[in-house]
Amino acid sequence: MPLYRDEAIVLRTQKLGEADRIATLLTRTHGKIRAVAKGVRRTSSRFGARLEPFSHVDLQLATGRTLDVVTQAVSISAYGEGIVGDYARYTTGTVLLETADRLVVEEKEPATQQHLLLAGALRALSTGEREPALVLDSFLLRSLAISGYAPSFADCAKCGEEGPHRAFNPAAGGVVCATCRPPASAMPAPPTLTLLSALLTGDWPIAERSDPRSRREANTLVAAFVAYHLDRNLRSLPHLDLTPDR
Repeated sequence: MPLYRDEAIVLRTQKLGEADRIATLLTRTHGKIRAVAKGVRRTSSRFGARLEPFSHVDLQLATGRTLDVVTQAVSISAYGEGIVGDYARYTTGTVLLETADRLVVEEKEPATQQHLLLAGALRALSTGEREPALVLDSFLLRSLAISGYAPSFADCAKCGEEGPHRAFNPAAGGVVCATCRPPASAMPAPPTLTLLSALLTGDWPIAERSDPRSRREANTLVAAFVAYHLDRNLRSLPHLDLTPDR
């Protein structure tokens, strides 16, 4: 079987037979793949612990007829060590993994930007350098933008009229002017829209100066935007605990 190498983040795993496991991986150059890790559940496995969710690994894989096979795994970053012991970080991390899994639909289609974005988010989450809520909302907005669903937080998302505008509507694609505003649109406070824009562009100095009220309102709007564009809610979202961990 032909061999190839790639970096990957483990999104999820499932048992196969008595000792094997199927890992769903988001790789740097090959996109999302599903691969069999043979004997990985045995205590004598050479790389069992390296193929757990949140792990960033350098893999060698053999191309198979239906599923590829992991033949070698070297750890790059064990993000799980800084995530699984803290409930807020863990629940946030599970949303990150599920979102990446949902947004990268086609297997073996390049998704380098999504891979790099997920690796950066997991790194920030595992080190505790940023609040889980801010990491989550920034990742969700930027991941959706990469997938073609970039929200507007300045000009009207429908007619393009120059902002700022107050109304926000997920179905419309972000903020909308008074003329285009659909019924039941949200009316977030201006500081909330400033925060959302900063999270989308990765402007962390502005994002980290935001107040708790703006963060709560931003989180609600991001969740609504994600639910609309993913057609159904993320299974991991209701388990979130976004209590600040510092």
